[in-house]
Amino acid sequence: MTTLEPSLSASLRASHDVPSMADQLPSINFGFEDLRSRMNQFTARFDDFIEKGRRRVLEERNQFRVNVAEIQEDQRMKKRDIEILSLKQTQHSQTLAKESAETSEMHAAISTLTTQRDERLTQRDALRAQIAEVQKSISARREAQLKHRRYLDGQSRYNEPELEFWESYLGLRIEGLGKEDSLKFVYTNVCEREWDREAWFELDTSEREYRVGEARPKVERDEIDRVLERLNETRDLAAFLKGMRELFVEALK
Repeated sequence: MTTLEPSLSASLRASHDVPSMADQLPSINFGFEDLRSRMNQFTARFDDFIEKGRRRVLEERNQFRVNVAEIQEDQRMKKRDIEILSLKQTQHSQTLAKESAETSEMHAAISTLTTQRDERLTQRDALRAQIAEVQKSISARREAQLKHRRYLDGQSRYNEPELEFWESYLGLRIEGLGKEDSLKFVYTNVCEREWDREAWFELDTSEREYRVGEARPKVERDEIDRVLERLNETRDLAAFLKGMRELFVEALK
């Protein structure tokens, strides 16, 4: 170690005295100051660009949020408008359905009234036809009654003297009943045991076929109808009165 130290020190001194390769190279100016200045300017411009970009991004983001809020509000308003329109459409549909039902009911009522009107018109025409037939029948009956009355009036001139004869001959009295075309014929002297006892019957001449109503004393209806039928066929009143007297006489025996 002691031997090596003097030689090392000598070597170091020798190397210090000898110029280095770097000292021998030519001096070069790289312009670091200018580069540094340009880098600082670039950094400042870059920072300004970044700051402006950040502000623009913030502004655009805020504007985007505003636009999104406006769009959401617009959507909310449109949704509200759609709900209102849907409600109006529902109400309109209900109104149309109600009007359709009312229209159907009105058509049904009109159809019913039309049917009833047609039925009443048919009934009216039928009643008019029936009334015309009845009036025609009444006119025919009136004509027949007038004709029969004229016949009776014509016969009365011949019947009155004959009736007077039969009233005295048959012991007959003719009374009114208070009704038109109805007479009561009363016989006397029909009972041998009771000479004052009377027998009577009622005769209805209101129709073409005469009818015998009540009779006293009671006589078999078949016998009365037999005598009455001969009267309606022949209009021979004298024979009829004689036949009725015979029936009473026979009944009182």
